[in-house]
Amino acid sequence: MIGLVVTLTVKEGSQAAFEAAMGELIPQVRAHEPGCLLYSLTRKKGSTTEYVMMEQYKSQADIDHHGATPYFKDALPKLGACLAGAPQTMALDLLN
Repeated sequence: MIGLVVTLTVKEGSQAAFEAAMGELIPQVRAHEPGCLLYSLTRKKGSTTEYVMMEQYKSQADIDHHGATPYFKDALPKLGACLAGAPQTMALDLLN
């Protein structure tokens, strides 16, 4: 299994739009991607602009599938417009 931790910094004033776009995307991922075991948005304590996506997939093929879905591709422009910079992704090998 593979874990992803994706850090996203949102422009001040774009938090509501970002959370709304994620609120549309997350249920789609959870409903249509059996290879995605975890897909959760969190916000760093004490911050209003630093978010972290915690993701867990069964395989690299499931990650590739996620990135190719129409709903993910549709969400990218909405999410990208809210970001203050490029997302930072850390991939993890899950050991147990």
